[in-house]
Amino acid sequence: MQSPIFSFRDRTVLVTGASSGIGRETALAFAAAGSNVVLVARRARVLSKVAADCRKLGAQALVVATDVTDRAAVAECFGRAAKRFGGVDIVVNNAGVLIPAAVVDLRTSDLQRMLDVNLIGALHVMQEAVELMRRQGRGHVVNVGSLAGRRGFTPLGGYCATKFALVGLTEALRTELVGERIHVSLVLPGIVDTPMATAAAQDPVTAEMWPGPAMPASWVVWSIFLAVRFRLAEIAVPPGTSLLEKLAALAPGATDTLLRRATDAARVIKRSRTGRASR
Repeated sequence: MQSPIFSFRDRTVLVTGASSGIGRETALAFAAAGSNVVLVARRARVLSKVAADCRKLGAQALVVATDVTDRAAVAECFGRAAKRFGGVDIVVNNAGVLIPAAVVDLRTSDLQRMLDVNLIGALHVMQEAVELMRRQGRGHVVNVGSLAGRRGFTPLGGYCATKFALVGLTEALRTELVGERIHVSLVLPGIVDTPMATAAAQDPVTAEMWPGPAMPASWVVWSIFLAVRFRLAEIAVPPGTSLLEKLAALAPGATDTLLRRATDAARVIKRSRTGRASR
């Protein structure tokens, strides 16, 4: 991220879900690009370690332990960021949880948990970001969605539902902000190599259905940088995959069959690998 085109020197970037995975890598990348970073997640101790790594890169880092499902806490978080750095230029709305399950086995409590974080929490962040950015007269919000928000598949039915909803909120917000100097981008990654994805892939209940393989988090970080630098409305990771999903929507029945066959094939391959490893 050392290219001049990706310099964000003296910008202030607030990243939710910054304790691990995409959020952590994003915070480190913006720190390396010269930004001040505001690190937001629930785990203060882990955030402190990320902050230390950001400071080693020459950045100023503010840790704000926050549960995004708590609107008042999110408001306080933005207030602290604005007080410390004078404002917030970029918000990377990334906090999320994933609880895999086949739809017929999905517990209401698990779906509610994902909705609380992936949708309601993201909404809280968007609302506070826009309120602050309107006072500033400028800003950029990047919502980290998922390709699972364009096409439902097992064992991520509940997760897909929350990401479909986030896509809708993001598109609606973009139309509300037309003519203002506040930009909203939607980044749609596939399966990313993060602790969240690893935990889901190792879940004994759903491991055989897990789509895999995962891409590195750095691919998503590059996409976030591109979205901000070029004010992109939407970018899929890898590029082009969102278009494939939209084309698949023209023949949903055939796509269902293909996905089922791909899932069955993945299950057979994983069983075969597990059998060889146990010998």
